[in-house]
Amino acid sequence: MQKIKFGTDGWRGEIARDFTFANVEMVTRAVAAYLREKGLADRGAVVAYDNRFLADRFAAAAGEVLRRWGIPVYLPESAVPTPVAAFAIRYLNAGGAVVLTASHNPPEYCGIKFIPEYAGPALPDVTERIEALLAGLPPAPKAERAPLQVIEPMEEYFTHLATLIDGEAIRRAGLKVVVDPMYGAGIGYLDGLLRRLGVEVLTIHGYRDPLFGGGLPDPAEARLEELRDAVLSGGAHLGLALDGDADRLGIIDADGTYISPNQLLAIVCYHLLAQRSWRGPVARTVATTHLVDRIAAGYGVEVYETPVGFKYIGRCLRDYGCICGGEESGGLSIRGHVPEKDGILAGLLAAEVVALHEKPLLGVVAEVFSRFGRVASSRVDYRTTLEEKERVLKLLAGFCPVELAGQAVKRRTAADGVKLELVSGAWLLVRASGTEPVFRVYAEAAAREEVAALQEAMRQELGL
Repeated sequence: MQKIKFGTDGWRGEIARDFTFANVEMVTRAVAAYLREKGLADRGAVVAYDNRFLADRFAAAAGEVLRRWGIPVYLPESAVPTPVAAFAIRYLNAGGAVVLTASHNPPEYCGIKFIPEYAGPALPDVTERIEALLAGLPPAPKAERAPLQVIEPMEEYFTHLATLIDGEAIRRAGLKVVVDPMYGAGIGYLDGLLRRLGVEVLTIHGYRDPLFGGGLPDPAEARLEELRDAVLSGGAHLGLALDGDADRLGIIDADGTYISPNQLLAIVCYHLLAQRSWRGPVARTVATTHLVDRIAAGYGVEVYETPVGFKYIGRCLRDYGCICGGEESGGLSIRGHVPEKDGILAGLLAAEVVALHEKPLLGVVAEVFSRFGRVASSRVDYRTTLEEKERVLKLLAGFCPVELAGQAVKRRTAADGVKLELVSGAWLLVRASGTEPVFRVYAEAAAREEVAALQEAMRQELGL
């Protein structure tokens, strides 16, 4: 039997090579056994899928497995974003969701992930239990084939989002926005709700293409040239791009500037504290900007630092009363929403910020910098051989320098990779990929030149 392990957000594989109907059914049987073990089977499960090749067929196969295990299935009539599947768990009081998606991966990939009953990414104890069940699958129980109910969660989801944003402020602002769902599951969601709020919307790539136009459904800066051109040529206030399952957001500002996820999280944190007067802790991953910490300190609220992975941010939102949480890779959510990253909500919040602050997002970034200090952030990936990866991991285990790039090290932590915080307020993090011979080196400092110097110093120290 093929070894299947859940990564940061589910199991993904190449269609027909390892991501097969047999493997999807096997994973779903383990999920079904988990639901029955936890006493959640009677609540049923949502089975959702994105716009990838065969994703709807894989979802139908997964649904049949669950039904044979006596678990009722809620199946959307079309592709839905991951955050909408999570929301459907909550409003249906389901026992969880099985989502067929490979997010922003290349078109030849598909994936499957399980979202537990708390409507956020599965924590390691959940995925490890499912993996253990995979290793020794019990036989299907003698149960009647459970019912299938076709659902359309869009309207309930829209109604919920309307409670989280200032729709009237957006309506009054007379915004013009370009939306790029990147051929993915977010088609009709962000652009549809903005139109209902009176926004003039131009949608590009708003139809299903399992090949994603020959690229990746990834809203990173390098893939947003068409969005940038549309914003500039149309005089739009914002360009908003969703990834393949619409849980992450990419932003182009009115002048064509890319707004990074680090900047967006800082903006949203500042907006909630300063404009909405919310109070409560905020959460960020170990690889995410410390500008959030400065903003939080300015308003007297606590910051939770988590390992990389939105599952840990989701736990902070659920258990610690955080008003917002996010990660440098683009995930974001706020209090009152499901504890799952949501690019649609993030896009609406970006529009709200522009409307209420009456300036472009870059202007809000400048306002934050003027109050809390300027920062620049970067990530560099270094590919190695497997042998080199082992060598560097051993070196990192005892790596504890007193200075780096001529700056004294104030603190070293190793909760997720090795992180060095410097007396200047700059920091650097080295993390190994869990699936590839790759090291990711994150750094943040007051200026880009300092960031580059820190990353180069670390490269030399590790011999990368």
